[in-house]
Amino acid sequence: MTIRVIRPGLLTTVQDAGRYGYQKHGVIVSGAMDPVAHRAANLLVGNCDADATLEMTLIGPALEFTEDALIAICGADLSPTIAGVPVPLWKPVWVKKGAVLESGGCRAGARSYLAVAGGIQVPVVMNSRSTYLRAGIGGHEGRPLRAGDVLKAGPLPEQSAMMIRHLRSHAEEGAFVPAEWGIGPELLPAYDSSPVIRAMRGSQWDWFTEASQEAFFSQAFRISPQSDRMGYRLEGPVLSLVSQTELISEAVSFGTVQVPAEGKPIVLLADRQTTGGYPKIAQIASVDLPLIAQTKPGDVIRFVEISRAEAEALLLEREYSIRQARLGIQFKLA
Repeated sequence: MTIRVIRPGLLTTVQDAGRYGYQKHGVIVSGAMDPVAHRAANLLVGNCDADATLEMTLIGPALEFTEDALIAICGADLSPTIAGVPVPLWKPVWVKKGAVLESGGCRAGARSYLAVAGGIQVPVVMNSRSTYLRAGIGGHEGRPLRAGDVLKAGPLPEQSAMMIRHLRSHAEEGAFVPAEWGIGPELLPAYDSSPVIRAMRGSQWDWFTEASQEAFFSQAFRISPQSDRMGYRLEGPVLSLVSQTELISEAVSFGTVQVPAEGKPIVLLADRQTTGGYPKIAQIASVDLPLIAQTKPGDVIRFVEISRAEAEALLLEREYSIRQARLGIQFKLA
């Protein structure tokens, strides 16, 4: 099955779970900005968690399906429609051959993930299909999608083929049929344009003045227009060090909050560099990475402090919910 790109949207790229094992060579991880929405979309169509999806940012694409397909759209609400009829999010959807999926305005969130049963098939580069835009590798020719591009999906898993047959049998004249079930509320992230983000103290927390420490966990920050998949620059209180200290570059991760000399924090995201030389005031809890990933320039965020033990417990709880969802979906697709 192939997908033809009629309109590419603002920024639509192929992403998977990330390119791991090469940071020691200076190659970034990349991967989906919202790992929960990416995984959920794959689970809903019978794929593996890490299979490649399309990450659609703010304005989605127009895509034509050349054969019947099983899809799922999770994450931001970019007003997806087929033949003018709204397509539900967080559910498996049978799509008829020749149907065109279009997107309207962004109602909520920033990034939406389209999974197709069989996964988006692009060349594997260093164990990943993710697009690394700055290096021009991975994904579809190392770049965002363009009009006229053609993407291929892999072979249908047998369970997915059964689901297609089941949903197609309920089709009348429409171009798509959604399943009656989908992801439950216990797994849906609490997306918000003004989220409260849970974070732990960073490696250099003690380097910051008491006033800066208090401001970080008590005042609001606005996401700057100078933000992208590499990092969000935050506008708000200026954070200062007790004294200027040289820092040897060290490892950073998704959600690291580092503070350059001018005192404006930067939240490192999926396309972050492999090491950083700025003091790190905080580390966002992994469970809240989807919340920061679904914000956009102009949104306001606040941070609240939690302990490492609390962050680990929350992540384990999320993983348990995903495991339960996987079992339920396998039962539905069977």
